[in-house]
Amino acid sequence: MTERWALAAAEGGGALLAPLGEDGRPAGPVLREPDLVEAVGARLPRATRWVWRATSELYPRLLAAGVRIERCYDIEVAEQLLLGHEGRLGEPRSAAAAWARLRHAPVPPDPPPRSAEPGSQSSLFEPHAGAALPFEGLLEVYAGQVRRHGAAEHPDRMRLLTASESAGMLVAAEMHRSGLPWRADVHRELLCELLGERYAGGGEPRRLAELADEVSAAFGRRVRPDLPADVVKAFASAGIKVRSTRRWELAEIAHPAVEPLIQYKKLYRIWTAHGWSWLQDWVRDGRFRPEYQPGGTVSGRWTTHGGGALQIPRVIRRAVVADEGWRLVVADADQMEPRVLAAISRDPGLMEVAGHDGDLYTALSDRAFAGDRDHAKIALLGAVYGQTSGDGLKNLAALRRRFPLAVAYVDDAARAGEEGRLVRTWLGRTSPRAVGAEDDGEAGIPQEAPGGGGASPRGSGAFTPGYASSDGRARGRFTRNFVVQGSAADWALLMLAALRRELAPIRAELVFFQHDEVIVHCPEEEAERVTEAIRSAGALAGRIAFGDTPVRFPFTTATVERYSDAK
Repeated sequence: MTERWALAAAEGGGALLAPLGEDGRPAGPVLREPDLVEAVGARLPRATRWVWRATSELYPRLLAAGVRIERCYDIEVAEQLLLGHEGRLGEPRSAAAAWARLRHAPVPPDPPPRSAEPGSQSSLFEPHAGAALPFEGLLEVYAGQVRRHGAAEHPDRMRLLTASESAGMLVAAEMHRSGLPWRADVHRELLCELLGERYAGGGEPRRLAELADEVSAAFGRRVRPDLPADVVKAFASAGIKVRSTRRWELAEIAHPAVEPLIQYKKLYRIWTAHGWSWLQDWVRDGRFRPEYQPGGTVSGRWTTHGGGALQIPRVIRRAVVADEGWRLVVADADQMEPRVLAAISRDPGLMEVAGHDGDLYTALSDRAFAGDRDHAKIALLGAVYGQTSGDGLKNLAALRRRFPLAVAYVDDAARAGEEGRLVRTWLGRTSPRAVGAEDDGEAGIPQEAPGGGGASPRGSGAFTPGYASSDGRARGRFTRNFVVQGSAADWALLMLAALRRELAPIRAELVFFQHDEVIVHCPEEEAERVTEAIRSAGALAGRIAFGDTPVRFPFTTATVERYSDAK
């Protein structure tokens, strides 16, 4: 049985600890230990879930001392999820704020986001920002959160969501410490190949300067291609009206400036986002160590705090190279969101289609679109993302005839959003309220979805600030996608937690994650075992998240020396 211990740092490197009961209250006296690392290490042989204020406050310190824990409960993560579930997203989510609410005291605001510190881990070891919280306050907040989880619409799912998001915080800290293998010499060679030499004084590199000259020559006057307003004005002078300088719009224009301008924009982004300055700031000792932010978006998708780790250009991925004798196992979840829709809607037909490892869109096209895979894909993604006009409407009608419960699920979510109600993911992550909407009382309490086994995406109640648009149709498109994308994020968290456990006995390290892709860095001889661990983790996450369904969650995996070789 897993023990629960509350843990907080004390002055002088010590620790405060207390055993916790099932009700979240202390089950014994508060202990004061002289050394936090030793206090945790002494309890590692037992199955322990550490209840602490924030993973980022304590876990980096433990990792630096070689102490890896199995489970935690992050109070500030839980507060964010519970506030959202209660329709209060946007209120301060710190543990100190939660304690103030319990005491009906003035609620301190959350501290402002700090600046990222490239190339350094020092920010992770700073004292926790925000208002002070005594240990007894931490204990009271946790006990209150245990009660609030019990009052949730689906308590077990909400507890699972909090546990998985807390596990995600452990993964994020461990990935930061491990770092993504990065060859600075390869990166520099790439930059010289793409951008040419750098000029003294920090100006544009040679290739960008040449392209800027080509753009200016095409217009017959000096134009700054890095300034969209200057480009729009230049086209207007040439008798061509453009609304923006986006690539797709420029590609439709017949003008000699278009080709060098598109090439300039592509290379300019590499120079500014992943150029020499980025390399100097973010890569140390052969590793890129971004700070991952689990649940960084309202749907639960991750973000990073500086470094642009989730937007590495394909060409720059050539610099992500495994250590000698090691390999990168790169795994992509296959058509994750349509499979998630099948699982949460309980649509028998779509679950059958998603019950195989092969291409889902091909199977779908054979069922409902006379073998036309493109139409099948457009129809299904249109249902999820709200592209339901023109041909999309016709395709949606075909989808609705064959898979009525799946289409009804996202339609219900869209209607709830349009009417100003909240919607929830399968595990209970809740959409933000829209600006300006009124409380609709009990109108949005979720009902059981037809087909058995789960709640519809309709969520309870009222609005508070959080989602910027009060336009009903725009919000409907948002909530339509939210229930699927957010439930996919729920599954991904459980997959990461399961994979982390599978990898614990071996040398392999999780080093990268974004939405539906993971990278594991491992000795070459462990690659096959890692591949099987990823597949096993995906399947286990599906069972834990969605119960006993025929839906499968396969991965496409590649074992490579360079990230760029994976696709």
